[in-house]
Amino acid sequence: MNKTINRLLLSVAAVLMTISATAQEKIVNPDITYAGTPRSCVIGGIAVSGVEGYEDYMLAGISGLSVGQEITLPGQEVTDAVKRYWRHGLFSKVTVAADSLIGDKVYLHFYLATRPRVSVINYSGVKKSEREDLETKLGLLKGSQITPNMIDRAKTLAGNYFHDKGFNNAEVTITQMDDLSNKNHVILNVDVDKKQKIKVRHIVIEGNKELKTKKIKGGLFSKGALGKIREAGTMASFMKSTKFTPDRYKEGKQALLDKYYELGFRDAEILEDSVWNNDPKHVNVYLKVDEGKKYFIRNITWVGNTVFTTDYLSRVLGMKKGDVYNQKLLNKRLSEDEDAVGNNYWNDGYLFYNLQPTEVNIVGDSIDLEMRIYEGQQAHISRVRINGNTRLYENVIRRELRTKPGDLFSKEALQRTVRELASMGHFDPEQINPDVQPNPEDGTVDINYGLVQKSNDQIEFSLGWGQTGVIGRVGLKLNNFSMRNLFNKNRE
Repeated sequence: MNKTINRLLLSVAAVLMTISATAQEKIVNPDITYAGTPRSCVIGGIAVSGVEGYEDYMLAGISGLSVGQEITLPGQEVTDAVKRYWRHGLFSKVTVAADSLIGDKVYLHFYLATRPRVSVINYSGVKKSEREDLETKLGLLKGSQITPNMIDRAKTLAGNYFHDKGFNNAEVTITQMDDLSNKNHVILNVDVDKKQKIKVRHIVIEGNKELKTKKIKGGLFSKGALGKIREAGTMASFMKSTKFTPDRYKEGKQALLDKYYELGFRDAEILEDSVWNNDPKHVNVYLKVDEGKKYFIRNITWVGNTVFTTDYLSRVLGMKKGDVYNQKLLNKRLSEDEDAVGNNYWNDGYLFYNLQPTEVNIVGDSIDLEMRIYEGQQAHISRVRINGNTRLYENVIRRELRTKPGDLFSKEALQRTVRELASMGHFDPEQINPDVQPNPEDGTVDINYGLVQKSNDQIEFSLGWGQTGVIGRVGLKLNNFSMRNLFNKNRE
């Protein structure tokens, strides 16, 4: 009896082992298609190949999948993983397969290929300055990976660049070719055909009555109200640029409005405007304006002034009742002219002064102006710093300054200092930038002079003929050279 039971138990164990082995059978490279019946699996492992220079765990992490995660095959989880690799932008090839199935565990394998890197960028059809601008703007860098989006973006930026310079018909082509000397690298060729600059053929103006069309377009010896927007092929544009660019067009429209404001038409506006091609080399411009009415000054009152009297400020302003409401002239007399109202305050230390001209009343074509002044306190100079100088003794520079610690701030003294520094010949006049830093808390101001040095040492060479033959002479002129301090390391 016992022997029979033992034989039966051995038979059952053998059957169970056979069933277990069948359940754990390893299926290599199983065929998984979307036409098949989906099945639930657990990810047993994730392998990634085809990419060098990156850690496996990082590449696997891009998939968004993890070992032990339950997925469906075929199913959305793997599809989403492939999309994540494509969205990453680094890969030119993404495929996935199941290496094996063991029971309910699937072992996934992603096959990737990285996008090539840029080894050389060649530009053709452009000047040196244009090439330098394109290198900055396009974002194409040597050593970077190249993507179709980068190419499309670079073409768009290059097209916009030449469009802004007046080459509206410019054609930009970017091609890539394998660099045979450098694996997985490409050579980019940026070819530009700028064609001809676009010019203005006709300017059509509607709605203008007070400002005549001839005044808007300009003449041979007069500047038009549209600034640099001029008709090509006319005497008015002789020896003048007639190219059309979006920036010039924007500036021209603002210049037209400013001209109306100058003439007293404060409500003037451009109702419609359009630009269209006349031919491959020219565009036409259409503007419809509403001039509005012409305004005049009725009353000017001053509020908040204690340093200067109302009569004095009115004389300095130079605008009175009955004058055309010229906003351009008003701004000049308030702050731009040398003897403007603002400069009277700024030259007397009132750095914190502010004036706001306010239209307080409009009756018909007449305007009442109120000049609202905040004078503040006088500002004294606290610190004066000099930056960018490594050649001159600092005391040599400081004796040219008209703005010294303890002095009242003065705009006129600041401007004179800039002229004095420029006349020394040691610094680039166009890059002398005084940085004025007010300190309202304590009523002081710091001034920093940023200087850019230029070389003014001279070498003279002369050659002549004498009785003994050729005679040469070389002279060296060193500015700010002191023999006494030649071996003195410490400058005061």
